[in-house]
Amino acid sequence: MAENEAVVDDVRRACAHLPQVEERLSHGVPTFFVRGKKSFVTVWWRGHHDLDFPHLWCAAPPGAQQALTASEPQRFFRPPYVGHRGWVGVRLDRGIDPAELAELCEDAYRTVAPAALIRQVNGDEEQDAAQS
Repeated sequence: MAENEAVVDDVRRACAHLPQVEERLSHGVPTFFVRGKKSFVTVWWRGHHDLDFPHLWCAAPPGAQQALTASEPQRFFRPPYVGHRGWVGVRLDRGIDPAELAELCEDAYRTVAPAALIRQVNGDEEQDAAQS
């Protein structure tokens, strides 16, 4: 269980710098939302339905689900309920580097966040203010 809690902590750290992110339980597991509305990452540390292993569901940019599941089917999968929307499942029982986890979380955020928040992540607002 401690290893699974460590992964949740890694997800929290990965999302901490992203603007207007809120964590709350959804379906009894930690889920991360943009502006409290759109979810972008869910951590199933005990498994879910027929997926009896800890895993993560995350929003993914167009084409990423297909590319990841084709290149590493032992680690990535099409999750139920949200897979048809392009989300990708990530097995956590195979080990995951915190940097890769952070990249997946940021990509998920960028997939659902409004453009103004993405500009904040990119630092564009700071550049715009400096040029004014």
